[in-house]
Amino acid sequence: MKTKFRQLALLAILGAALAAPVAAQPGGGPGMGPGGGGMGMRFNFDQDNTPGWALMDAQERAAHSGKMRNAKTYDECKALQTEHHQAMEARAKEKGVTLPAPRYNGCERMKARGFFK
Repeated sequence: MKTKFRQLALLAILGAALAAPVAAQPGGGPGMGPGGGGMGMRFNFDQDNTPGWALMDAQERAAHSGKMRNAKTYDECKALQTEHHQAMEARAKEKGVTLPAPRYNGCERMKARGFFK
């Protein structure tokens, strides 16, 4: 009986240890408002919504994501998006590749989620 209890206790400890890192992740829980940073609601910019994602290095991706997250209005977001799209079209043309269209519009989704007033 002691062996079964020890096995059960060990299994419970192991399960808790594996679940702890997941529970500690920052994120938008109930009542969290819009905004950037580590806590609250965030929006990810990635290959699904950023034309030229594959044409940028990690620093360029981070800079672009930061600019987009810091946009205060929908119009500012659209202006940044248009400027970026034009730059990536030029880069794609230089490399002889076709720039894929985004799967969805990041500014539209941010607007729908209440990032802009």
